[in-house]
Amino acid sequence: MADDSAGYKAEYEREPVPGKALLGFKSFVGMYAGEHCAGTELMIGPLFVASGVSAFDVVVGLIFGNLLAVLSWTFLTAPIATRARLTLYYQLEKICGPRLVTLYNLANGVMFCFLAGAMITVSATAVGVWIEFPMPGLSDWLPNSIGWVVAVLGVGALISVVAAYGYETVAKFANIAAPWMVLVFLAFGIVALREFIDVTGAEIHSPGDLWELATTHLWKGGEPLPGQVKFTFWHVAFFAWFCNMAMHIGMSDLSVLRFARKSWYGVASAAGMYVGHFMAWLSASLLYALQLHLDAANTDVLPGPLAYRACGIAGLICVIIAGWTTANPTIYRAGLAFQAIVPRSSRFVVTLVTGAVATAAGMFPAIAMKLLDFVALYGMILMPMGAVIFVDFWLMPKLGLRDSFAERSGISFNWAAGLSWILTLGACLAAVFSIGRWSLWFVSLPGWFVAAGLYIVLSKGYQRRIPLAATAEDGKDR
Repeated sequence: MADDSAGYKAEYEREPVPGKALLGFKSFVGMYAGEHCAGTELMIGPLFVASGVSAFDVVVGLIFGNLLAVLSWTFLTAPIATRARLTLYYQLEKICGPRLVTLYNLANGVMFCFLAGAMITVSATAVGVWIEFPMPGLSDWLPNSIGWVVAVLGVGALISVVAAYGYETVAKFANIAAPWMVLVFLAFGIVALREFIDVTGAEIHSPGDLWELATTHLWKGGEPLPGQVKFTFWHVAFFAWFCNMAMHIGMSDLSVLRFARKSWYGVASAAGMYVGHFMAWLSASLLYALQLHLDAANTDVLPGPLAYRACGIAGLICVIIAGWTTANPTIYRAGLAFQAIVPRSSRFVVTLVTGAVATAAGMFPAIAMKLLDFVALYGMILMPMGAVIFVDFWLMPKLGLRDSFAERSGISFNWAAGLSWILTLGACLAAVFSIGRWSLWFVSLPGWFVAAGLYIVLSKGYQRRIPLAATAEDGKDR
């Protein structure tokens, strides 16, 4: 990559990534493993237990849901990313126009900041074990001590600096940290399982004995803890698929996979899904199930203490670094979103400011404690624009319509895309409010098809009324 005037490497925010800047398969394996085998897994795994999931539902549901996620990255996101090689934000600008994209970028950047804030929260819980200040509980919404605020500030500052140096730095950091973190997460599960066997007196001589322990003590399928939704197989499967909906079906990872040499590099996401969103989630839920088994009144979901109890100092270091490797690419993505709003600004500075916003969000533990709900809502908000990109890239010319219509016509707000986003989001939210909170994990799938259909129908009428700009783009098809 070329260096810019500030001394850090260019990220090609408003041009296709050139061949000299493309990265190999290993970079994406490390990035996905590092991002998805992370400190937040120590939040999500316990929340499955808190939701009263059964052993069959959590194990088989995760296998199925994570497979759907990998297929989504491989066959939906990566082919567009490696053909256009544009950031999500610049590609949307060509389709939607700068004014509509500004609204989208604000929503996307803010949601990314909240998500990164949850990851900073996770790392701060490890600092809390070291320094011993009061930490938030499962039902806390606000920061509860000065020590907590200082810890979040320190962790957030370090993460923001790494993210500001760009994707290549993020990928290198992940590749260094990921192998060690994976081993520690595996150790979490082994230690918790061994202690479970000791305290229950169970004798494990076959896979059947292990499964009996899982169904009777680990994931018993009982009533959820107060304030949690009861999880079934379909909740687990759809959560595993859609917890990263914004990245694959929502197309945010166009910004990451545009650096891939081949579209099949999308399968690198399996390193994150089956190491992080399978092994790490199950390991973390084992730690929490053990905590509840030893003290049913201790319902706090705090990754730092959970990790320390299992693996001591190594566990704490793992939680801190795991928070970094997840928050780094998240803040990087958010910085790109905000930088697209003010394209002449320094991406380095914008990313630092973005990290500051994420750090402020991390001080409020409610985001992390309600992480299951948050990621479902986040994906639902951004999902319609993923459908717009898919339709625009693959289907518009075949339907006799113009792709990249805002760029071709010179408009600043593509109402066909804007109404598709707003109407789809309104329909999904109406369904959630009328059916119930549990439906939050399911409405996005039909919502994607609704958005795609709306964009096609609305574009047919809208494009007839807007003349194309007299530019060299006239008459071009993909």
